[in-house]
Amino acid sequence: MKYFKLTIFSLALLGLFSCNRETIEGEVDAQAAPIVRLGDEILEDVLAVKFASVPTPSEISEIEAQKGVTLQRVFPSTPGKEELEARFGLDRWYEATVEDGSSVEKVAHTLSKVRSVQLVQLESIARKEYDGTVYPVSSADTRATAATFNDPMLANQWNYKNGGNASISRTAMAGADVNVSDVWANLTCGDPSIIVAVVDEGVKYTHPDLQANMWVNSKEIPGNGVDDDGNGYIDDVYGYNFVKNGAISWDDADSQGNGDSGHGTHCAGTIAAVNNNGKGVCGIAGGSGSGDGCRIMSCQIFSGRSGGSASTVSRAIKYAADMGASVISCSFGYTSAFSSDDAYIRSVGSMEIDAVHYFESCRNNDVLDGNIAIFAAGNEAHDYAHYPGAFYDVISVSAFGPDGLPAYYTNYGPGCNISAPGGEAYHVSGSFKSMVLSTLPSELVELGETGSKKGLDYGYMQGTSMACPHVSGVVALALSYAKQLGKKFTRDEFKRMILASVNDIDQKIGSKASKTYAYGHSELSMAPYYHQMGTGMIDAWRLMMKIEGTPCLTATTGKSQYIDISSVFGTASVSLTYLDVQVPQATIDALGLQKISGTTSGKYVPVPEGECYVYVQFGRLYIHPTKIGSGKIYVDAVGGGDHVGGGSNPPGGMKLEQEISLVTREVDGGNGTGGWL
Repeated sequence: MKYFKLTIFSLALLGLFSCNRETIEGEVDAQAAPIVRLGDEILEDVLAVKFASVPTPSEISEIEAQKGVTLQRVFPSTPGKEELEARFGLDRWYEATVEDGSSVEKVAHTLSKVRSVQLVQLESIARKEYDGTVYPVSSADTRATAATFNDPMLANQWNYKNGGNASISRTAMAGADVNVSDVWANLTCGDPSIIVAVVDEGVKYTHPDLQANMWVNSKEIPGNGVDDDGNGYIDDVYGYNFVKNGAISWDDADSQGNGDSGHGTHCAGTIAAVNNNGKGVCGIAGGSGSGDGCRIMSCQIFSGRSGGSASTVSRAIKYAADMGASVISCSFGYTSAFSSDDAYIRSVGSMEIDAVHYFESCRNNDVLDGNIAIFAAGNEAHDYAHYPGAFYDVISVSAFGPDGLPAYYTNYGPGCNISAPGGEAYHVSGSFKSMVLSTLPSELVELGETGSKKGLDYGYMQGTSMACPHVSGVVALALSYAKQLGKKFTRDEFKRMILASVNDIDQKIGSKASKTYAYGHSELSMAPYYHQMGTGMIDAWRLMMKIEGTPCLTATTGKSQYIDISSVFGTASVSLTYLDVQVPQATIDALGLQKISGTTSGKYVPVPEGECYVYVQFGRLYIHPTKIGSGKIYVDAVGGGDHVGGGSNPPGGMKLEQEISLVTREVDGGNGTGGWL
């Protein structure tokens, strides 16, 4: 299909499309149907039409004959889903191919005046949200580590556990990560019933670090050219190529390397590369090495230099819903200078909105009454998210670097809901470790500025494209844990839990050294990003605690401190008698707790006396952590007396037992941004 950028004249012409509306017979109605556009680049030979009701074959034939188009239904119907398809209008969307030489704007104008037409949409072309370059691993990136798992490159995945390593970034901030390692060690590593659809380039399903975690359509026989399961798609074993209508591919590129970049495979690795298999990298929901990882479904919307249209995207999203995905991870967006009117888009709708709402309303797991859609916010450094990420009810992800600060390229502001590691190049000269390391297809012809040739299974990328799968992986891990605990939530309740499970990203003021699009290396002011990076940095441990219902407190590393626990025991916490504080060894190790000296002064004394790791006094928790991490402690108190009742006089009170989660973060990451807010 051909596409082009809308000119100023084209936009002005579309602004005039609000005049009369006519039936096929030529009668005039008062109002033309809206013409919606979400991006700058659109197809020049195809557009989409949504009818007010399902058109009859005779209506279709009449429109085709009189308006110079060929109409074809966008979404194949799925048996048993007809009612849901109708609820969101998927049975009323048609793709209109225009006659050769016809102007797509004029055809849109003509179709908008047909009385049975509810909406006309110009088909925007999506772009992958990364900087367009892949950087290869070096031999130094493949050393074995004594970490949670035995994957040799885990040490360079700062995005999972950032220790403030200067070799990753001169300004690395410990704790600027998704805080997942303690989740792996103590709570969950994934569940194969939780499926994440990567709506992107094709995922290399034979990759040695992905193959075991690929979703497989067991009802389809590979390579026989037959739609074995009758779902309308041939050879959709690991997903489907919606660009070329066939099996998944990942190496469609010319001899210069123009085409597939490994983008989909890279995103898939962040979500669920196989953990603890002695190979390569880890994935957030990749399991423990015993077949318990979440599964990856490949919904291919880019192939070579083609794809990314609204209809391609929308069909892929519906397929993900119909084939059992609980999460869609969408690292793409429409570059646009004008699609920022959310009220307008919400009122008139779009094909993608209908597809997303259909996906969200399908129930594909035992935890939620629907599914979760996650999108990249965009890489244009604009002060608003780009569509589809800007849709009001999807989770849109902005990006930060290993310094815990907004990446120079990230979109921010309205429409951006949460932040995650996206990487940021040039934190250390000649090194790309400050970007995101993940899986790649070894068939790539050429990688990055170094000109390294094919044969590499791993490499670095950066962008909100890389931030998006971090949130997708954390959500998949959370669904796994909720299933393990037998918990159930509504979809909207779970979304609120995701957005509330964050660490502060609004800590710093001043500026940072960075590379910007306009000026190369320069100082980037942080002021515009304040309160504009969504709710904060996604934290996997905090989300698991919300699923448990366990209160979570934050402590600062490197100092002794009191932490108010009134949020746990209520405002009367200062009046309680505290009997005992139990600290598991796993928490001592994870937080690097130092022993501290208690005091027996006052009525409410700590237990145990003398040196201990944690004590509670006058409604405050006293603690000295030395490491970034997460863990739990258990506090026993008495309400209504100074001892537990049921024994000798005087009467005692009621015993209160409370599990408390602790997350430790650094106050000053040493990045020289000028101070504290």
